[in-house]
Amino acid sequence: QVQLVESGGGLVQTGGSLRLSCAASGRPSSIYHMGWFRQAPGKEREFVVRITWTVGITDYADSVKGRFTISRDNAKKTLYLQMNSLKPEDTAVYYCAAGQYYSSDYIRYGYWGQGTQVTVSS
Repeated sequence: QVQLVESGGGLVQTGGSLRLSCAASGRPSSIYHMGWFRQAPGKEREFVVRITWTVGITDYADSVKGRFTISRDNAKKTLYLQMNSLKPEDTAVYYCAAGQYYSSDYIRYGYWGQGTQVTVSS
């Protein structure tokens, strides 16, 4: 079992920045890949970014490319998402996910955090 706990969400104005964190505990050795997804009200869960845990290969959704940066601290077993130049359309609940597959499909991830709300005001 792996537990994921996100933090760092909040309310920010357009153009502002936030940094999300996702702390992993339990049996993180079973994690090979991680990602961030988001879900706005009335919409499906959407891929944001993914990363391979050991080598650090990343892949971003076009909508966040150049504005968001994913990183991880292997020693702390913590994943981060630095979000800059935020837009109102970035408003959503952001979820950290972990699993054995490097995928942009949320179905491929077996472990999820509880989510953290990000609200960008115009």
